[in-house]
Amino acid sequence: MNRPQFPQSLPQFPQSLWRASTEVPSFPALAEDHSTDVAIVGGGITGITTAYLLTQAGYKVTLLEAGELFAGTTGFTTAKITVQHGLIYHDLVKDFGEEAARLYYQSNNEALKWMVQTAEELKLSCGLTREAAYLYADEGDEQTLKQLEDEFKAYGKIGLPGEWQDHISLPLRIDGAIKLPEQARFHPLQYLKGLLDVILDKGGIIYEHTMIGEQVDKDSGVLTLYTEQSKHKISCRHAVSASHYPFYDGGALYFTRLHAERSYCLAIDPETDYEGGMYLSAGNPTRSLRAVEWNGKKLVIVGGDNHKTGQGICTHGHYENLEKFAGELLGIRGIPFRWSTQDLITLDRVPYIAKTAEDEEIYIATGFRKWGMTNGTLAARIIADGILRRSNPYTELYDPSRFKTVPAIKTFITQNANVAKELVAGKLEIVHKRTHELEPDQGAVVFHDGKRVGAYRDPEGKLHLVDRTCTHMGCETEWNDGERSWDCPCHGSRFSFDGDVLEGPATVPLTRLEVKE
Repeated sequence: MNRPQFPQSLPQFPQSLWRASTEVPSFPALAEDHSTDVAIVGGGITGITTAYLLTQAGYKVTLLEAGELFAGTTGFTTAKITVQHGLIYHDLVKDFGEEAARLYYQSNNEALKWMVQTAEELKLSCGLTREAAYLYADEGDEQTLKQLEDEFKAYGKIGLPGEWQDHISLPLRIDGAIKLPEQARFHPLQYLKGLLDVILDKGGIIYEHTMIGEQVDKDSGVLTLYTEQSKHKISCRHAVSASHYPFYDGGALYFTRLHAERSYCLAIDPETDYEGGMYLSAGNPTRSLRAVEWNGKKLVIVGGDNHKTGQGICTHGHYENLEKFAGELLGIRGIPFRWSTQDLITLDRVPYIAKTAEDEEIYIATGFRKWGMTNGTLAARIIADGILRRSNPYTELYDPSRFKTVPAIKTFITQNANVAKELVAGKLEIVHKRTHELEPDQGAVVFHDGKRVGAYRDPEGKLHLVDRTCTHMGCETEWNDGERSWDCPCHGSRFSFDGDVLEGPATVPLTRLEVKE
């Protein structure tokens, strides 16, 4: 994907409003062997909440982050705390039954209430505001309207307090909406910084820039993990993978049961007043809206335009689509921030939260389907209960061994056929572009020294070359012009323009190539 000039109306480089407005603490990398009760891999909402719960219970906890805290999905979210997860409950009733659908709602609702209560108890200045959420069908979209009506019926069956509305306060042309009161929005990093303070106060230890490899040794109830780079050992009784793709999956091959999607956000300064509420379109393309306070202004976060990682149009086109939508809806004075994020989705759209095996003290949590604020929190509660040997009524629902529904099997076949297609297509791609044709701040697949390579010329004119073959399973990565990265269309691994790992399941960087110009 060649990168045309980035639109001047948009920020030239991505930056999350959450990270820009938070003084993010920094921690050292692990530099020696280490022993702890619980090793938690992943410094997002799931890992931090798990560490908070277990340090409160008196456990010695170590949190290990491969990059920097809040640099993953949690730092690039829309930050809605809600049980309204798009069109989901009708399908859950159909595929799992009313009781399972009710458990999904109850577990997320308990997570919502716990987050609100925790923010109040710790007196966190995280902008937590209770608001209604709305799921709507655009005017004239009969198929989506029928799905929304089915969703509303499912609400009634399992006890969600939804209200049908023919009109909403936004100047959108719709045929119907489901209003769900008493949901919430917040500043996720200010919230998590408050939890970090408690973790550290209780003796928790945090390491950044410490990637954990897939090797795990087990001996007499003691687990030994190894850092990817230096092979330092971490000895523990319990291990938690809260790092998107599990660093260890016990042979379950989770990368075949998950797919990665990217989505996009603009924080706009609107010309017209935004009356509040959190909105989500039920149809495609996805459109999401919510307010946020920043520097004395009320901005609106406009999100959506989801697609499989490494597949689809030039990525800056997704930002342009959101800009057009927001401009027509609210008018735009300015766009101080743009960012994107990556989410994992399971075969049946219900997260995987469980021990990797009955006789192993290794827990995984993944596949939150863009709803990580509540799903990530409930995952932490389930895992903490498992480590504390407390029963949890939601364990069975989220156990990955449930892989048996017809939709899950169909999705497994379709998803892995897509992987095979992308694997072959990448190997057969015809390339004509040469490195000398690249403009500053442009990337592309080029023909260089007799082979296809990944090339990026930075704004200063320096050329960066990589072997673009993904180090996970050998698919060919594609250039992402919006984030200046190499993205794998098979399982969603992402690499910086010079090959460093940004997203798993890959753990090994792309090979950098010698530049000859």
